Amino acid sequence: METTRQAKISRLLQKELSEIFRQQTAKTHGVIVSVSNVRVSPDLSIAKVYLSVFPSEKGEEILGNITRSAKTIRYDLAQKVRFQLRKTPELSFYLDDSLDYIERIDSLLQQED
Repeated sequence: METTRQAKISRLLQKELSEIFRQQTAKTHGVIVSVSNVRVSPDLSIAKVYLSVFPSEKGEEILGNITRSAKTIRYDLAQKVRFQLRKTPELSFYLDDSLDYIERIDSLLQQED
């Protein structure tokens, strides 16, 4: 069960990370990275960040690049939330494939008709 504090920090991290990725992907034309969900551990030391990448074919490549630059992203995030959080959580990034799953179900339903 997520506490109110965890939920507030998750929303804050999601908002700020979305802005960081928006600025970074403005340089790479044709690729959109959005933060679909952030889950924070109960001790607020680890944040699992779920990313949605469009086009989804580039998802693994983009996720690899983001994982390699995780320390830089954490530093940028710490600069943005330094007045709200004393310590910025460690970030671990995961690919959110729920949109691909939805598309797959839609295509299967279309075949049934």
